[in-house]
Amino acid sequence: MIKNVEHAVPFEIADVLDYEKGQVASLTLAQEPQVGMTLLAFDEGEGVSSHSAPGDALIVVLDGEAEITVGDKKYNVVKGQSIVLPAGIPHAVHAVTKYKMLLTVVKEQA
Repeated sequence: MIKNVEHAVPFEIADVLDYEKGQVASLTLAQEPQVGMTLLAFDEGEGVSSHSAPGDALIVVLDGEAEITVGDKKYNVVKGQSIVLPAGIPHAVHAVTKYKMLLTVVKEQA
């Protein structure tokens, strides 16, 4: 189930989570065995170091610009763009500007 946002009322998802100076803020929207949804807000220059996930991860850019590394390739993504990070492939995120994203991770059924 989706949590931490009001149901049946239109809203701007980018406004749900505020930036925090010098940090990466996060808010879990759903955490189920096969799917997780998290809203993240990165202050400029902040990031998440290289790691891999057990499922495909879809990033929807809500604000700003980030450099996303997938394997050995780097991509600059901006508001309105999306990218899929394949399961098991190392990836990292670095905020070029203040940056917000909606992250959805979908895992294989066990």
